[in-house]
Amino acid sequence: MKISLSAYSFSQILNRREMTQLDCAAKAKELGFDAIEYTDIFGRTYDDQVAYAKKIKEAADGAGIEIGSYVVSAALYKDTAEERKAEIEKVKRKLDIASILGAKIFRHDVLYATGKVGESRSFGLMLPYVADAAREISEYGKSLGIKTCTENHSFIAQDSYRMEQLFNAVNHDNYGLLIDIGNFVCADEDSLQAVSRLASCAVHVHVKDFIIRDKPFSENGYFETRGCNYVCGAILGEGDIPVKKCLAILKRAGYEGDLVIEYEANHECIAGISKDLEILKNYLKELNWN
Repeated sequence: MKISLSAYSFSQILNRREMTQLDCAAKAKELGFDAIEYTDIFGRTYDDQVAYAKKIKEAADGAGIEIGSYVVSAALYKDTAEERKAEIEKVKRKLDIASILGAKIFRHDVLYATGKVGESRSFGLMLPYVADAAREISEYGKSLGIKTCTENHSFIAQDSYRMEQLFNAVNHDNYGLLIDIGNFVCADEDSLQAVSRLASCAVHVHVKDFIIRDKPFSENGYFETRGCNYVCGAILGEGDIPVKKCLAILKRAGYEGDLVIEYEANHECIAGISKDLEILKNYLKELNWN
């Protein structure tokens, strides 16, 4: 089991242009991580992304750190078969990028919104189309030696019951779930119950904490959940997510993949990431999880 860092954790300084994606691997290594996870590679065209991915891989190799995973956006339900096929092919090209990076885990989203007509009206109606697409993507990932997964993410496909439905509908040995310990609260679900339900399906894990309130304490950092509560990113142990117990559940389930810190708190990110790493290592020591 490796402790990894999502490059998304550097968003503050990436957005201020004090760092580029090329710098993230060396910084993660400097901070003490075993691996790094990249989000969508910058580049307006596919060829641009390929060229940049090669540079990122070279930078990671030079820093002596593994690129463990690659996570991307995707909306697998479309109103027409032609549109769905185009989206599947788009995600397959992103899998090619993951292969260039040397990542062994690839996460793609599946849905971001419901619609007003036809199958788009509910998660359940869209599920067969989404599952077929995810299965085709996972089969392609298998040919590249990359395991594919979907995260509890994006409000629609977020709570554990829907994620279990998705996992069962895809029903592919190369497909699993990315369990984000914190994200279940975005659908107002108890993290312990959710992680317990899905632990056996996990092939990848994001570790983070959230403060949960029925109204925001400030205008900075809080966002609204599906059930009209409010959450804000926090340093591990300073929020309301029982992170250590969630980790204990995953350990008991035999999880052996990476644990990825995804830092979203408002504190300065380098100091916050370092604190998260320290706390996560302490949790693992207390759980006797090496």
